[in-house]
Amino acid sequence: MGRVPRGSAMQVEQVTWAPQRGWQRDAGLPEAQLVLVFGDRAAIGDPDLLQGLAARWPAAHIVGCSTAGQILGTDVFDEGAVATAVRFDGTTVDVATAPTTAADSAAAGAALAVSLARPGLVHVIVISEGLDINGEALVRGLGERLPAGVSVTGGLSADGEHFRETVVLCNGQPRTNTVAAVGLYGSRLKVGYGSLGGWDSFGPERQITRSQGNVLYELDGQSALALYKRYLGAHAADLPASGLLFPLSLRTRDVSAPVVRTILSVNEADQSLTFAGDVPAGGYVRLMKANFDRLIDGAMGAGRISAEALGGPVDLALLISCVGRRMVLRQRVEEEVEGVRDIVGPATPITGFYSYGEISPFTPQARCELHNQTMTVTTLSER
Repeated sequence: MGRVPRGSAMQVEQVTWAPQRGWQRDAGLPEAQLVLVFGDRAAIGDPDLLQGLAARWPAAHIVGCSTAGQILGTDVFDEGAVATAVRFDGTTVDVATAPTTAADSAAAGAALAVSLARPGLVHVIVISEGLDINGEALVRGLGERLPAGVSVTGGLSADGEHFRETVVLCNGQPRTNTVAAVGLYGSRLKVGYGSLGGWDSFGPERQITRSQGNVLYELDGQSALALYKRYLGAHAADLPASGLLFPLSLRTRDVSAPVVRTILSVNEADQSLTFAGDVPAGGYVRLMKANFDRLIDGAMGAGRISAEALGGPVDLALLISCVGRRMVLRQRVEEEVEGVRDIVGPATPITGFYSYGEISPFTPQARCELHNQTMTVTTLSER
């Protein structure tokens, strides 16, 4: 499945792997330069999967991660893995990796940018550690060192709804506390991107009165965790996972539009909440809740923005959506993927995953940021 539009210079092959059953079929694109692999935590570390990837695509850069659900076409599934192999005609590929923790995320981003910053760089796809990370600092480090005009999209790896350990696949090897960045080079490559949410704010706006980086301690001078638990009520017993159902809308002087932040962990000892990105003191937050129809409309809007930027057929669509959206949509989750399919067309190969954070500008004119609870769509074509 996953044929590219007729006349495209890019060639795409998509294959699934599952425990016990193995590979869906033999590889048909052994000369691929890039293979994106998304799977559950067990699959990404399975020797059979890893050996098969290297044997099927011996010359390719193999990059991917553990997820909270894999996307293939309009299907979303939890077990096994999906591999999307791409052979470009006039585009070259390079991959850089960097170790990282939440404390040195900006430095990791800067190191990746320096490694990839060569003439012809058009776009960078980032696949990051999902828990011990400050995604906003990572994006900032990348942006400060990448050449002007180079776009960045990607996401944070996930571990289902467990929040225990995430893994990034770097050139075929699974690693923790690592960020991988794929550099795409060449004047023939066209890239589109868009990221939209669809959540409704409720309750009073509260000021962040004490925080450090991505750790929030106080709102309006009160314990942030105690206040958050009061709003969640019975849902508080299931933190941090239940926090995905009630993200925060963050407004600061430094952003043109509010961004959404969701919880990665809680600390009962110091009554703090840790988020995927910065929550700066002086900023203002409001709680948010899901609106089913608006979530699906947001996914379609992101697909439309991304596809229209290409000005022609889409050869490959990479979808990265938040695990929180999946928790809310549940059995309706495939509707948001189907919404993107309606935009990019029936012949376009679609891959992606559910994440702990999304990296993209809102629109082609906006700056790159870390998002939570959005559907981020990256479209590629080569003409």
